[in-house]
Amino acid sequence: MPKRVRMSPVDTAWLRMDSPGNLMMIVGVDVFDGPCDLPRLQRLLRSHLLQYRQFRSRVVQDPGGAWWEEDENFDLDQHLVRIGLPGRGGKEELQKLVAQLAGQALDPGKPLWQFHLVENYDGGHALIARIHHCIADGIALIGVLMGMATSDPGAEDAEPAPRHRREIDADNPIEQWLRPFTDATVRALDRTGDFAARVLHASARALDDPELASEAATAYARIAAQVGRDVATLALMESDTPTRLKGRPGGSKAVAWNEPLPLADVKAVGKALGCSVNDVLLSCAAGALRGYLLERGDDLARAELRAMVPVNLRSPGKHQSLGNRFGLAPLLLPIGIENPVERALMVRARMNEMKGGYLPLLTMGVLGLAGLVPRAVQSQLLEIFQRKATAVMTNVPGPQQALYMAGAKLRQMMFWVPQSGDIGVGVSILSYDGGVQFGLVTDKKLCDDPQRIIDRFAPEFEQLVYAVLLVPWEKGIDPGSAERALNATEALAGAVRNLAGRVDVALAHGDGGAALPGAAPRPKRRRSAFAAARATLH
Repeated sequence: MPKRVRMSPVDTAWLRMDSPGNLMMIVGVDVFDGPCDLPRLQRLLRSHLLQYRQFRSRVVQDPGGAWWEEDENFDLDQHLVRIGLPGRGGKEELQKLVAQLAGQALDPGKPLWQFHLVENYDGGHALIARIHHCIADGIALIGVLMGMATSDPGAEDAEPAPRHRREIDADNPIEQWLRPFTDATVRALDRTGDFAARVLHASARALDDPELASEAATAYARIAAQVGRDVATLALMESDTPTRLKGRPGGSKAVAWNEPLPLADVKAVGKALGCSVNDVLLSCAAGALRGYLLERGDDLARAELRAMVPVNLRSPGKHQSLGNRFGLAPLLLPIGIENPVERALMVRARMNEMKGGYLPLLTMGVLGLAGLVPRAVQSQLLEIFQRKATAVMTNVPGPQQALYMAGAKLRQMMFWVPQSGDIGVGVSILSYDGGVQFGLVTDKKLCDDPQRIIDRFAPEFEQLVYAVLLVPWEKGIDPGSAERALNATEALAGAVRNLAGRVDVALAHGDGGAALPGAAPRPKRRRSAFAAARATLH
């Protein structure tokens, strides 16, 4: 019999989340400058990817749970497929292919991953990767990719790093769940500097030391109170504002992506606002969704959109171990707020509030429990995440230098996060080589053209950039001063457009450029203040 290894309960939960409307696949695209070398790519997959049991094993299930079983008939040609795009082989054709594959289930009789090498995209190659979420999360997969690539264009393909990680005991499923959960708990407490972490590491000494035991009791009480509040938050969480993006997905997907934003600019804006990079990017996502919904006629007065945000719980150096090691934090995005600075500061406040609690750890525990119970019970446990949110949003940090793989430079990297239950929107953010790449996937039944949303990300970021540039830093940036500055700039830009229209009409009548009284201005186009003001300089 082929060797079996029990799948961890957390990974089992992700395996069983597949539904007709949403498949639990992480979909990624790597765009190369020119063609990559197919034999070298095959060797890389064999030497790097197939060293992990999950990539060479199929999944089998029985009443006792799920197992990784070595596939004795494994054939790499069934997992690396060469394909061509129709027509011009441009962005539109690639988007359609990616969307089609995102809605197509992987073969359950084979290891749950497949790559498509597109050999005629934009003068080069593109690699579409589909990997089931039960194999790994985004942080782990970026680590695997880093191992396959090199920053030296002249270097030979990298040899796989030796793996010293001990295999989890296949006969002890409780250990598989508890060990990563408790390790993650201690790591999270260590990050916050909580005294309770030291007590967890030295509980015996705490029992012998009356002073230390007293401090420990206070710390435990504080933790218990916070955990109690977080449990109540999850249990009593109401649904977010109904919009056209909420509803039961139909299963057909549409994907979109933008040109990367400069990461240095995002960091500068974040520093000026006192926000993290993640705060800035999530507020831009909220603004883009707001603009799209307003354009469609949704009432967004006091509206809020809940996004489930994955929180990495891996310890440093563990990014190359597979599996899922993250929790989920429910974040309410203030899409009812028009002022971009006020919206960014609200996102910052809510993210900071979540950082003081244990919600990601609790949700990881719920996922572990869900993988241990029957599938029907799992659905009830996870309903709180699947019915009370509109989107999943994740931010994965990638390498900040250009990478080369199989003899070709990686020009662009992007991915799309899967959605579960009735969630029909996924926003994925990936930083690479000095840029920030947004990817958006939607269910066609809820939004058939996600490009109309993602095209708003850059203008939303420009609004924040311009607010930071206009308001004197020594006075501090507040929503009111930023709004007054942006309104003044909009008015100035409108006046300049009106003047330009009059001059154009005058030139058309041959009067040497004199403005004609009563000349009709050009039709207005809605765009950010930054874009409008910049256009007047050309």
